[in-house]
Amino acid sequence: MLVIAVENVSPRLRGRLAVWLLEIRAGIYVGDLSKRVRDMIWRQVEIECGGGNAIIVWSTNTESGFDFLTYGKNRRMPVDFDGVKLVSFYPVEEKEDLKGDEIRPDKR
Repeated sequence: MLVIAVENVSPRLRGRLAVWLLEIRAGIYVGDLSKRVRDMIWRQVEIECGGGNAIIVWSTNTESGFDFLTYGKNRRMPVDFDGVKLVSFYPVEEKEDLKGDEIRPDKR
């Protein structure tokens, strides 16, 4: 089993994924392909992703029963924890202070 999820990618990449996989929901593609085809598809995702992001998940013989790769900017990052791949979050970016903003009295 193979699942690819993409966000903010070109229609060209989405069309290319739809040739090999079934798009069950917007940006979510599933299929059952060989390792060789999976690697070829992932190379295409890396080339065509642009400013978007993607994740690929596939069944494999590990403790969790699956493995995954990510590409592009995303708040989540894969972390290996004693041989088990988990997901951690990057810290939230601080918003700029609103210094200099004054509260103005209502004008009537």
